[in-house]
Amino acid sequence: MVKQITKSHFEIIKQWENCGYIGEDFLLVDRINVDLLPFEARRLDYIVIALCTGGEARYRIDGEEQTLKQGDVFIISENHVIDSFTASSDLLGICFFMSVDFFHEIIQSVSNVSALFLFARTHPVISLSAREQQVFQQYFNSIRDSLKETDNPFLRHLVRTLMLAMFYSLSNVIYHFQQQPVAKQKRANAIFNQFIKMVEKNCHHERRVSWYAQELGITPKYLSEAVKSISKRTPNDWIDSCVIIEARVLLKNSSKSIKEIAEELNFANQSFLGKYFKERVGMSPKAYRQS
Repeated sequence: MVKQITKSHFEIIKQWENCGYIGEDFLLVDRINVDLLPFEARRLDYIVIALCTGGEARYRIDGEEQTLKQGDVFIISENHVIDSFTASSDLLGICFFMSVDFFHEIIQSVSNVSALFLFARTHPVISLSAREQQVFQQYFNSIRDSLKETDNPFLRHLVRTLMLAMFYSLSNVIYHFQQQPVAKQKRANAIFNQFIKMVEKNCHHERRVSWYAQELGITPKYLSEAVKSISKRTPNDWIDSCVIIEARVLLKNSSKSIKEIAEELNFANQSFLGKYFKERVGMSPKAYRQS
């Protein structure tokens, strides 16, 4: 059985020198080492974003081996299984941890940055240019300095704003990668990238896999095979993820009634949205809005 790594892991890391945190929702450390990620298989219930600034590391995510070297950012979303983390003796890096709730606080009014995390599910390691590494380091330094202001009543809001700005910078890296000519990408990868962009644009009114396949000029079966070969997830999984993010944004950041949100997201009625949302989030839309 795969064991869970929960936010209680934060309590261990908080004891390290040169770290900053906000409760059990956000944690920043200025070094990556073998204590951060497990050798034996573990499932995370929080999100990790880190930049390798020296040395090299290897790990497996959902059974796929990854190599991390200087200049690489790695992003691990919740529920992924991590194991076999090993590192060279000269490994250096800077790292953010955040709870899923804190992540949704950050993106609650700007769902388009979710593209970064959708992309990271199939590209967990992203190479940055020297300039992009410098920008990442600048955000890290700004957030680290902000966390020292423990008496600042706006600290949580400040950190969320800085993290959102960093998400936009990383999303820009993803955007330019995805603009590469299709001929330079593997066919399945090109289909997957096109599919994800279409889902982000259309998921609020279209949830049928057959519709996306038709728009791409391929059969639903071929779309499913291409998406699963790249991401190990079905097209429906991706559509559901995007719809839930849209629903979270509307519930937390608008005064629209749940009935109006159901109509905007193209559900037959409020009851259908409620069942769909509860199955995937674990609580009703009303309970989520009030949480």
